[in-house]
Amino acid sequence: MNGYSHCQVVTTIDSKDAADDLARAAVQARAAACAQVIGPISSSYWWEGSVQTEQEWQVVFKTTQRAYGSLEEYIRAHHSYDVPEILCLPVTAGHRPYLEWLDHEVA
Repeated sequence: MNGYSHCQVVTTIDSKDAADDLARAAVQARAAACAQVIGPISSSYWWEGSVQTEQEWQVVFKTTQRAYGSLEEYIRAHHSYDVPEILCLPVTAGHRPYLEWLDHEVA
């Protein structure tokens, strides 16, 4: 264990439909208890030697540290990017009933 039991996992993707599909399917697979789609957002980043600016949608998954590996694997397998953003942000405190719900919903 890494000192935390819960986390938020963040990724971005190139369309609302793709973001909604990724969010819904990960929740259905019980890799996350919930997922929120935010966007559109404007992202600027280095890619293949130049700065790119594109419209993206962010997906924020709520899951457990124990299920992170499964969620990462799911995102990598279903993401359209060659190198998708997948960041795991530890939750160090939270509303206990919410965290208990999260534990219950993530298999």
